[in-house]
Amino acid sequence: MCISDLEHVLDFSQTKTSRHVTYLKNSGILKLRKSDQWVLYSLKEEMVDLVQMIFNLLQKDPTLKADMETFNTLFSNRELAINKLRVTEWPAR
Repeated sequence: MCISDLEHVLDFSQTKTSRHVTYLKNSGILKLRKSDQWVLYSLKEEMVDLVQMIFNLLQKDPTLKADMETFNTLFSNRELAINKLRVTEWPAR
């Protein structure tokens, strides 16, 4: 996800979101990938199980449930966009 996606899911300002993403990146939980002007963040593979256990413990929290619903909607739309990009032929640069 990019910062703007995370802002939307968490309902945080861009500054607050960026600061927290930096904390997670510096702690070794997140990795980043640049794609044109976008910086996309994701969990490091070795952190997925740990984060899943934390989410399992917090699954009854109403705020987290709402955030997960927003995330799932954004993720679904992102997957559709990625598939569309894959089938679109881009002109050579």
